[in-house]
This record gives sequence, structure tokens and C-alpha cells, in this order.
Amino acid sequence: MSACVPTRATDSNPNANRTKRVHPPHSPPPPAPRRFRIAGADVSASIAVFLIALPLSLGIALATGAPLQAGLVAAAAGGLVAGLLGGCPLQVSGPAAGLTVVTADLIHRYGWRTTCGITVLAGLAQLALGCVRVARTALAVSPAIVHGMLAGIGVTIAVAQLHIVLGGTPQSSVLANLRALPAQLADLHPADVAMSVLTLALLLLWPRVPGRLGHLMRKIPAALIAVAGATVTASLTGLSLAKVDLPSWSSHALAGLPEGPVLGIAAAVLTTTLVCSVQSLLGAVAVDKLVAGKPGLSARVGRSDLNRELLGQGAANIVSGALGGLPVAGVAVRSSANVQAGAVSRNSTMLHGVLVVVAALLMVPVLELIPLASLAALVMAVGIQMVSLHHIRTVTRHREVLVYAVTTLGVVFLGVLEGVLLGVTVAVAVALNRLAHTRITHEHDEKEGVHHVHVRGQLTFLAVPRLSRILHLVPQGAHVVVELDGSFMDHAAYESLQDWQNAHTARGGSAELTGRRTGVRDTEQGRTGSDVAPAYPATGTTTTEAPARTTADAPTGEPKTSTTSTACRCHPWTPWRNHQCDHRRSTPAGRQAAEHTDQPTGRPTPGTAEPSDPGTGTRPGTGPHLGAGTGTGPDTHPGTGTNPGTGPGGHQLARGISAFQRDTAPLVRGELARLAKEGQRPSQLFLTCADSRLVTSMITSSGPGDLFVVRNVGNLVPPPGEESGDDSVAAAIEYAVDVLRVRSITVCGHSGCGAMQALLNSEPGGARTPLRRWLRHGLPSLERMADDGRPWARLAGRAHADAVEQLCLTNVVQQLEHLRGHESVKRALREGALELHGMYFHVGEAQAYLLTEEDGESRGGLFDRVGVADMSV
Repeated sequence: MSACVPTRATDSNPNANRTKRVHPPHSPPPPAPRRFRIAGADVSASIAVFLIALPLSLGIALATGAPLQAGLVAAAAGGLVAGLLGGCPLQVSGPAAGLTVVTADLIHRYGWRTTCGITVLAGLAQLALGCVRVARTALAVSPAIVHGMLAGIGVTIAVAQLHIVLGGTPQSSVLANLRALPAQLADLHPADVAMSVLTLALLLLWPRVPGRLGHLMRKIPAALIAVAGATVTASLTGLSLAKVDLPSWSSHALAGLPEGPVLGIAAAVLTTTLVCSVQSLLGAVAVDKLVAGKPGLSARVGRSDLNRELLGQGAANIVSGALGGLPVAGVAVRSSANVQAGAVSRNSTMLHGVLVVVAALLMVPVLELIPLASLAALVMAVGIQMVSLHHIRTVTRHREVLVYAVTTLGVVFLGVLEGVLLGVTVAVAVALNRLAHTRITHEHDEKEGVHHVHVRGQLTFLAVPRLSRILHLVPQGAHVVVELDGSFMDHAAYESLQDWQNAHTARGGSAELTGRRTGVRDTEQGRTGSDVAPAYPATGTTTTEAPARTTADAPTGEPKTSTTSTACRCHPWTPWRNHQCDHRRSTPAGRQAAEHTDQPTGRPTPGTAEPSDPGTGTRPGTGPHLGAGTGTGPDTHPGTGTNPGTGPGGHQLARGISAFQRDTAPLVRGELARLAKEGQRPSQLFLTCADSRLVTSMITSSGPGDLFVVRNVGNLVPPPGEESGDDSVAAAIEYAVDVLRVRSITVCGHSGCGAMQALLNSEPGGARTPLRRWLRHGLPSLERMADDGRPWARLAGRAHADAVEQLCLTNVVQQLEHLRGHESVKRALREGALELHGMYFHVGEAQAYLLTEEDGESRGGLFDRVGVADMSV
């Protein structure tokens, strides 16, 4: 009954008169229509991208020293070929600023026709890489190297174009351009400088026009306005300027066979392939992030196929090079503009390519009015923007500024390929240094009587001598906490740590192996081993990680951790995938047979610094978490092996309880003992559906004693005073508000609700079953949705998927109105002691939405997304 299926409204359905507002559900797309159609959003997006691509393509061609028509050829090939064949439908390809330095160097060395041939060979290399499916490997390149490469290219572009801005001619290298700059400043051309300044001013000020007028003006790309403004000004004033010169297409040079030294040509092909591929793949990943921010769009477009994207880019480079165009790559500026303009398919990218072809054939007289100084100023601005302060702050925060700086300087002074190789070398050296550099300290807490050994960094054989020396400073019989603040432990370190632990516990001591701690220590004086229990803060979110507890009675040769799980070794996230565990591990033979699997064990193993058992519900930095495998109440997910698919039905419950007693009870016993002594003091009443997919503690990050939960079919709140009503919900509300003094009540609906589906499909008459009698409390929600006089409850950022989702949203708003009618709630609201909240949880997207309210009333029933930033506050 919980399946979400398309609903067809009938005449008997109160919602029948509004079926025109019901959108099709997120289901597999129907067969393609016979007639090709282009969405209006794709048409408008393609125009916006075309207006950005046209001046930039000419400017990049000018910066490389190639024929200006080569930029238009590359833009058309990128739009039509890469747009049709690529794996990222919304990425726009064309001549990219990141390829400017590479292409300019090739033209200077080998000439234009050989450069086109190199572009074709690079395209073939991309096809080969796409066929062997290595696209994901390119993403292994450190972001510091990629950002450094782009920054170096940006500096090179800006310095070279500065000469054209001043009215001169750029030199062949950055050093030559810098040496020639004083002489160029002494020989300024006022007309070129004036057009460049005008272009830069329009480019800078156009996006900053305030008010409603500015909002409308910003729909026109700033690059187009800057170049158009300079062109109109130059034409009206009659200034003597060098302008765009597009020769006849009949004399356009096509690709020729590469001529030159074989090693030089091979290096050129490798460089072009590397830069084109990495930039395109990183661009596709960036587009995926933009699309993910638009839920309706992400369901329609889907994630990029990076190997197919590499094939599309290779085909585009082959076509562009063969027709005498520049190398092609994914362009971030055009791609982001395409997404922001509302594109919904690859048709926008292809249509932009068609518009470029039309402009190249029919707009030549207009294009030849553009001053070269204006295009140079535009490209110089793009080069400056490639040196991103955001990227610099990011690499500094991740301690990779050295890699970034070396790559940037290498690209500027040596070349792109040389700079990238130099950056890779430095990145590897930095990684090896971090792997070898481990800080080990020893502290003695006299108040608690505990020795703390902190290991910060990766624990490898290089750190074993220091680790052994520090561990042997610990007195015999002492209680020790070894904190492993790293993500890797090799075999030598593992053996050394386990040998010391066995020896220390054999001499009467006790040891605790923990991962990184982010909160207070959970070890109390006088309590060692499995008696130590993690503490839950009052807010319900845990701040300490539950460490593995050590005992002295473990079998010889086995790590003495009391949390070792033999029946469940799931990763922290797998308990929510119907908990598919291998229970053969509960026997010695089963454990031996399962040793070849890749499931983590409950003891520290080579290659990991997390000794705690993932099967116990612990998560890095969060502590034991109900709903993640603890199985301690009706709200917990059956994460302890109680899923029907794990064994015979008669033993499932016993297995789950046994796993709890063995794995989780030692960790939560102290906290539950405190709650048993002090009583429950929840802060919220959480009323939600009985659907098995809703794990309240998981989606609210709560622990024992935090939520007073009421679950029923359809998260319904019967109106007060209703005859033959169900008093259980009203009793829970009265108890929560008047006795427990909760501060808030949340009504939570969810996607694909079977109760709402049953309401939509209900027909007059029929047997009065218990379910039908209960669902009558949802009829007001059905009537509310059918009432044209009331605004529909809606999700921020997208329309509802179907009638079921619309009813789920409306039901939350309606049940909140029922809730306000209860006397205890009404009184608490008047006194300001209670808040009401509406919530919608989309199961398939794992996305929570909160009902936006103002002065206690919902503003038209708008449910807004809850993001990661919101949850961290």
C-alpha cells in the first residue's frame, strides 16, 4: 500500500475538477514522440549561451593567433557534436580559455594547419580513452594542480592580451611580454586603450546595476553588452582601430598532416588531450552539482556519463580540427549560464551550435565592426578571473598551497605540460611527507587516572619505533586510551599496537583504542572496559565517538574489544538498505568462510585506524545512533538482523535482540540507566506515519529520550470531540503537552504514502473496514485539496510530482489545523510555550522539507528544503 503510483482522477473523486494541475510522476520516460520538439526553456537558454559564446569564441581565437573563424568553427563543433554525443547533456563545449596558451604555443611552433592536425589526433586519443573507460581516473588529479594550471594559463593570457589592449602586439612568452611592457606603455594607442577601458567598465558594472531595472538588464550577458557597447561607440565616433577581419570561407584553411619532430608532435598531442579531457570532465562534475541544486531538473537530466562525455569531446575535436577549428573542451562559463537559463535537455547546447553557424554565415558584416581591442579586453578579464581567490583559499585550507603555487609558476614560465608534471611531482612528495609524518604524544590525566596516547597522522611502519617508545612509557596496570587520529594503519603498525595491547592487559592493565574524538571524553574515573558508556547531549545529537571497549578475557590472539560483532558487520550506512547481513559469521566456521569478503571487522585491521565495529551503530564523530542498527525501540530501523530476508522468520526477532545485547547494550547502558533514573524529558512530540521507511531517529539525528513519537497510518490527528473517534492520538497529545511539557509538535508526512493513495482511490460505499473508518480523518485533507478557494500546499523549487504527493503535503497542513483544535495545544499556544511545525520527507531523495510559517500560520503551505548548511547550525 506504500507504493507511489500514478493516480487517475475520476468523477467520484473530489479532486477530479483539478486534474489539470496534477503533474506526471517521476517515472521512466514515455516512448519518444514521433515528432521532434524543442522545449521553450531550451530555446531561451540556447540564445543566452549563444550571446556569451560568440564574442568569447572570437576573443579566444584572437588570443591564440589563429584565424578568427577558427573560434566560430570550434564553437559550432562543440555545440553540435559534443552536445549530441556527450554524456553531460547540459555542458556547453567550445574553444576554452584554458586551451589558449597550449594552442598559441602550437601555432607558434608548427603553424596553423599542423595545429589542426594535432587537434584531430588529440580527439582520436580522447576516443581511445573513452573506449577503455578511464574517465574517472582523470578525476584523481589533485584539484590544487587543476586550479594551479588554470591560474597559470590565466596569468599568461592576461599578460599577453594586455599588449593588444594597449595597442601593441603580444610576444611569444610571459617573460618576453613582461620585458616588452615598459616600451609598450611608452607607446600607447589612445583609441585602443579607450575601447578597452569602455569594454572592461561595461563588463564590470553591468551585473551590478541595482533595482528591478538591474534585474531585467542582467538577463542580457555582460560580455555581449561590453563588446556591443565598444563596437557601437567605435562606429559612431569613427575612431581608427584594428577590427575583426573574417576572410572568405572559401579561403579557410583546413587541417593538414602534422609536420615536425615525432617526439614534439607526440608531446603536443598528449598536452592537448590532457588539458581538454581534464577540463571537460571537471566541468561535467561541476554541472552535475548545479543540476543537483534543482530537484525537478535533476530527476529529468540525471548524472553525467563521464566516459561518454570523453567520447563526445573526442568526436568534437576531430570535427573541429578537420574543419580548421580550435581545440574543444567543456566551458564552465557557458555551461553554468546554460543551467541557470533553465535548459532542460541537450537540445539547448545543440541549438546554440546552430545559432553559431548561422552567425558565421550571415553576420559577417556585423562581426567585422568589432574592435580587436575590445575582444582583447574581454579575454584579459577572463584570464584574470581564472586566478580565483576562492580556489586559493580552498587549497590553503587543505594545506596544498605549495602544490598550487608550483603548478601556477610552472605553467607561467615553463609551459602547461611541464607545469602540470611539476605540480604532480610536488603533490606526490607532499603526500609522501604526510604519510611519513606522524605525531605521537603522551599525556597523563592525574584527576581521572588515565594515560592518553594521541597518534595524529597516518600510522605506518615509519612511526612504529616512536609508537613503541611512547607506549612503553605507560606504567604497568594503568588504564590507557590510545586515540588514533588518522585514516590509515599498515600491517607493521597494527601488529605493534596489538602486541603491546596484549602484553599490557596481561599485566593487569586496561586499554582503549578509539578513533578521532570531537567532543568531551567519555571515560569516567573508576570505570574501565565495557562499563564506560557514551553520553548523549540533551539536544539528542551525540558529540563523541563510541570507542571499542577492551576486556581482559578475550581469546588469545584476538584483539580484546568487547564490541566485536560476529553476527553483523555492516558499514554504518548499510543497515538502512534492508540490512542485508551475512549471519554465517555468528559461528567460527562462518567467520572463517567470510574472511574473504570486503566487510569491515570489529577490530583494527591493516589499512584502517577505526577500531570500533561499524555494525554497532557507531559513526565517525557521532557516537552510537539509534536507527543505525541498535534496535532498541519501535522507532528504530530493523538494523539488527530482524529483516525477513535474513533468515527463518522464527529466529529473526531473537537474532535482533541478541545482536543488541551483545553489541549495543554495553554502549548505551549507562545513558539508559540515567534516563531510567531521571525519567523521560523529551523536547518534541513527533507525529508521523507508520511507514517502515521512516526512521525518525535517523532523519532527526536524535537519541534516547529526545522524541516522544506517535505513529499511525497516514500521520492523522483526529479532530477533538469527534464521536467514535480514536482517543489514542488525543491522549498522546495531552500527555506530551500537559505532563511532559514538550516545546514543539511536528507533524511529518512523506512521499509515496499508502494512506494518501488509498484516500485518492476511495469510492463511496463499500465495506466499513477498520482502515476505512480510520482514514475518514483524512477526508478533510482531500476536501482541502479540491477547494479552489484555498492555495495548494507546495514544495519550494519545483512542482509536486503527482496527486499523491500533493495530498501528502495538503494533509500535513490540514492535520496541523486539527492539532490547533485540541484544548491542551490551544492553551499552550496562547501561553507561548509551544510551537507547531509541519514537515515533509521525500524518501527517494532523502530530502527533508519544513513548512514555512509566519505568526503561527503557514504562508500558503510552502515547504522549503532543509540543506546541509541548515542542519549544521
